[in-house]
Amino acid sequence: MSDRSSDETRNLSQTDEDALALHEAYPAGKIALLPTKPMATQRDLALAYSPGVAAPVRAIAENPDAVYDYTSKGNMVAVVSNGTAILGLGNLGAAASKPVMEGKAVLFKRFADIDAFDLEITYTDPDKFVDCVKGFGDTFGGINLEDIKSPECFEIEERLREALDIPVFHDDQHGTAIIAAAGLMNALHLTDRKFEDVRLVLLGAGAAGLSVLELVKSLGVRDENVTVVDVEGVVHTGRTDLHPRLKKHARETTLRTLDEALVDADVLMGLSAGGIVSQNMVKSMAADPIIFAMANPTPEIMPDKIREVRSDAIIATGRSDFPNQVNNVLGFPYIFRGALDVRAREINEEMKLAAARAIADLARQDVPDEVSTARASGGQLRFGRDYIIPSPFDPRLISFVPPYVAKAAVDSGVARKPIEDTHTYRRELARRLDPTAALQQRVTATIQSEPKRIVFAEGEEPSVIRAAHAFQNQGLGTAVLVAREDVARANMRELGLPENDLEIWNARLSDRNPEYVDFLYKRMQRSGYLRRDVQRLVNNDRNVFSACMLRFDDADGMVTGVTRHFMNTLSDVRIVLDEAPGARLMGMSIAIARGRTLVIADTNVTEFPDSAALADIAEGAAKAARKLGLNPRVAFTSYSTFGNPPGVRTETVKHAVQLLDARAADFEYEGEMAVDIALNPDHREVYPFSRLSDAANVLVMPAVHSASISTRLLKAAGGATVIEGLLVGLERSVQIARLGSNVSDLVNLAGMASFDLTHRE
Repeated sequence: MSDRSSDETRNLSQTDEDALALHEAYPAGKIALLPTKPMATQRDLALAYSPGVAAPVRAIAENPDAVYDYTSKGNMVAVVSNGTAILGLGNLGAAASKPVMEGKAVLFKRFADIDAFDLEITYTDPDKFVDCVKGFGDTFGGINLEDIKSPECFEIEERLREALDIPVFHDDQHGTAIIAAAGLMNALHLTDRKFEDVRLVLLGAGAAGLSVLELVKSLGVRDENVTVVDVEGVVHTGRTDLHPRLKKHARETTLRTLDEALVDADVLMGLSAGGIVSQNMVKSMAADPIIFAMANPTPEIMPDKIREVRSDAIIATGRSDFPNQVNNVLGFPYIFRGALDVRAREINEEMKLAAARAIADLARQDVPDEVSTARASGGQLRFGRDYIIPSPFDPRLISFVPPYVAKAAVDSGVARKPIEDTHTYRRELARRLDPTAALQQRVTATIQSEPKRIVFAEGEEPSVIRAAHAFQNQGLGTAVLVAREDVARANMRELGLPENDLEIWNARLSDRNPEYVDFLYKRMQRSGYLRRDVQRLVNNDRNVFSACMLRFDDADGMVTGVTRHFMNTLSDVRIVLDEAPGARLMGMSIAIARGRTLVIADTNVTEFPDSAALADIAEGAAKAARKLGLNPRVAFTSYSTFGNPPGVRTETVKHAVQLLDARAADFEYEGEMAVDIALNPDHREVYPFSRLSDAANVLVMPAVHSASISTRLLKAAGGATVIEGLLVGLERSVQIARLGSNVSDLVNLAGMASFDLTHRE
C-alpha cells in the first residue's frame, strides 16, 4: 500500500480513493508487456534471440524500411509528455503525468489494438525536449504528444514533424479539433447551413481552440465570419499581446467583449473555462444556435441552462453525461491506426479532415443494437440534434474511420504502403478488437450504478481469488469468497493481493450454517435425506452453501464451475434453488460476429424441448435479449423452412409458434426457419408473409445438441466471439463457468450474475 499522509487521505473524495486503489492494485499502473511469439522451447529462444535474431538485423541494415516487416515498429506509438499541462491540473511535472500517459496508452490498445508506450521527459525547454524525442523517434511508428503547454507545444510539434519520418500528432490540439469538426459538420447539416455562411465565435485561444479554428476554416468557414475571444477579450488587429499562431486569426473589428461577439452568431466553439457564458449571451445568438461548450469538467454553460432559454439549440460538451460528447478517443486511436497501417510519414491536414468526415458520416448511419441503449429520456439513439457524434463504444469505429485516414494518406502521397483491398482491410480491422467490448461496457455501466454482493463459491482457487479481487477492485460490486480463511489468505499472499480486502465465509464455521441446514432439511427430508446428510452438504459442498446464501439474501448472485463440470454444478445448485416463477431454466449463449449480436437458446439444460418448452425458452431469451439492449426478433430454427421439408420436429416448432400466438407475446417471432433464412435481412423478398421485420437476433434451437453445435461452430469456424452458457431462469442469479475458465471469463460472469438476465414475474 502507498504511504499517503493522513492529511492527503482526509482530502480525498471516494472517487479519488477508488482511483488510487485501482492504480496501486497489483500489478501497479495500467500497462504491461506481453510477448507476441512463443518462448517455450530452446528453439523458440534461438530463433527469437541469439543466433536467429541476426537475420532480421542484417535485413534491416540493408533495407531500413524492413524494420516494419521484422519488428513491432509498425504497430507501436510513443505517448510523450513533459507534464507542463496535465489535463486541467496544470504544470505538475513529468512524473505526475505518467498515470495520464499510461491511460492514453491503454486507450490506444483498447480502441485500436495499437501498442503504445508512455515516455515522460523532464525537459521543459523546447530545444532539449525536441532533441530527446528525435533521439528515440526511430524506435516507434508514431509519436503522440500529450499535455504540453501552449505556446511551446506548437513549436515542439512542428519541429518534430520536420525532423522525423513518422507521424507526430499533438492530440490536445488536433484530436479535439477533429471531433468538434465532425460534430459541426452534422450540426450544420441538420440546420441546413454551409460552412462558408456561418458566423462563428471561438471562445478560448489555447492549443485546442486554435486547432479547432484552423480545421473549420479549412472546411470553408471564412476569416471575416470568425471572432476569437481569449482571456483579454476579442482578438483584434489592434492588440499587441498576441503570439504568432494567434495573431494570424486577429481581424479588424469594433467588437471587444464576448457579449458583443455572440450577438447573432450561429456557432459558439468553447474551449475555455467553466461558467463564463450567460443565458443572456445565448439568447442573443441566431436561430438554431450551435453551442459546443467543451470546457471540462464544467462547460462554459451547462446544457440545462441553454435549454431554459433556447429550445432550438444544438449542444455538445466534453462530458459523458450529456448527449454529443466531444471525446478525443473517437479520433486519435483510429487516426494512428490508419496512419500506421499505410506506414505514413506524417499525419497531415488531409488525413485529419478525412477522419472528421468519417466520424461525421458514422453518426448518420443506423446505430447498431450494441450502441443504441435506452437513454434516461427513453428511446434509442438516432442521428439528430442529440446524436451528432458517435458513441466512443460504437464497435464500427475501428473498421470505419481508419480506412478514410489511410486513403487520405495514400492520396496525399505520405504513405509507404498503400492498402490493396479496402474491403479486406475493413474486415481485418474489425477482427482486431474483442467484439464483446460494447456488450460488456453496457453490463458494467449498469452494475456499477447498483453494486451487488456476488459470492464466488470456489473461493480457495487462485484464479477465483484473482477474479473476485478484480471484480471488487473495478468497482463492479462486493466479492465474497466461500473458503477456509487460512487457505484463501495464504493464496492471497502468494498472489501478492491484500489479505483482508475480500470477505470470506467458511461454510463449516458460519453463523448462518444452522439456519441453512434447517431450511434444506425441510426441503430434502422427503427426498431420502437425513439431517446429517444435509449437514454434510452444507458443511462440505460450497455450491450448496453458496446457493443457500442466495436463498437467504446473504448475497445477490453467484459464480461457480471452475472445478466441476456444468451439469454436476447445476445439480448442486438445484438442491437449493428452483426455477423463478413464470420462467424456464435454460442456457443461453451470446455470439457476436461481423457487427451482429445473436442470442442462442437453449444451450445447456433441456435436451429435447417440447412445444411448450420451446415457447417458454423463446420468451425467456427474448426478455434477456431486451435487457441486453436488443430489440428481440426470435426465430425458431429448424432444418425446415415454413413446412418444407416436413418432419416430426417441424410440427413441434409449429406448435410452439401457435402457443406464442395464444400468449400474445410482445416481441417479433417466426418459425420454423432454416438458420440461413432467419439470419438473412432480405428473407421477406422470398417469404413476404414472415413476421420478422429484419434478420433474427434470437435463435431458439430445437434441441440442446443443435444449440451447442451451432454455438461452437460459430466460434471455431465462423470467427465469432461467444459468451457461452449463461444461465437464465433460476429464482436467484447464478452463473456457471466452463471448467478451467480464466480470470477474465470469471469477472465477466460475475458481472452477468450481478446484471441478472432472468426476468422474474
